[in-house]
Amino acid sequence: MTRTIDPHTHPQFDNLLKLAIAPRPICFASTVDKSGQINLSPFSYFNLVSHRPPICVFSPLRRMRDGSTKHTLENIREVPEVVINIVSYGMVQQQSLASTEYPKGVNEFAKSGFTPLAAELVAPPRVAESPVQLECRVQQVIELSDIPGAGNLVLAEVVRMHVREALLDDDDRIDQAALDLVARLGGDWYCRVTAANLFEVAKPLRSRGIGVDQLPQDIRLSPVLTGNHLGQLGNVEVLPTEDEVDVLRADPEMRELLDAFIGDKATLQIHLHRKAAKLLDAGDVTNAWKTLLMI
Repeated sequence: MTRTIDPHTHPQFDNLLKLAIAPRPICFASTVDKSGQINLSPFSYFNLVSHRPPICVFSPLRRMRDGSTKHTLENIREVPEVVINIVSYGMVQQQSLASTEYPKGVNEFAKSGFTPLAAELVAPPRVAESPVQLECRVQQVIELSDIPGAGNLVLAEVVRMHVREALLDDDDRIDQAALDLVARLGGDWYCRVTAANLFEVAKPLRSRGIGVDQLPQDIRLSPVLTGNHLGQLGNVEVLPTEDEVDVLRADPEMRELLDAFIGDKATLQIHLHRKAAKLLDAGDVTNAWKTLLMI
């Protein structure tokens, strides 16, 4: 059962939306106005939207109380440049402090205790404590409305990227776990990307999967296998051959299982599905398929 919610009438719709569309990366944006005054503010309506050219988008909303615009947006209109500083766990509390609505002219670098670092190609400074800093030139600002809470989409082209050396391997790939990212949820909630909660999903672009619709009915309707399991099974181009299945069938542990349920196909099927589920959870799709094809 689901509840249907009207965004125009539900008093908590804004909070519901932020809790549901999460986690969101944080754009910790440093900007300057035409007189050189610095502003540093976080925005969680943020993402990467293009590779070539490399474009990020973030959205400073109009203030809910009166529809006025924030200093970041005003600065960008005067000096169309921004440094997007990526937020790691070690700086999350200071980042939050920088979101305080200080009067114009107050330097949030000083208030939050961050260290300004000169950029190479743009006027705003980088945050030295940030593990990744993106120097950007603003290509466009798209105003969505002039009412309170309305977004202003800032399209920012990345012209320089700075990455902490210790995070890079020999192939210049970032260690995702070591980056220790945080992301915004709803209310006061954040989440942290740690090694314990990272997992990989094989991209279908690398192959043309057979699809869930092509799975045998007993697998597709299995009471054991989950939707995630079915997605893994459907993301293969070809099934194991009978000879390959026979090799696994000869394994002593598998042989013992098959012998234990001779004449009881229904129970055997449940046990094979459970074994396949464990293999899929471990990322071993090939042997999971061989297990499922035993009967």
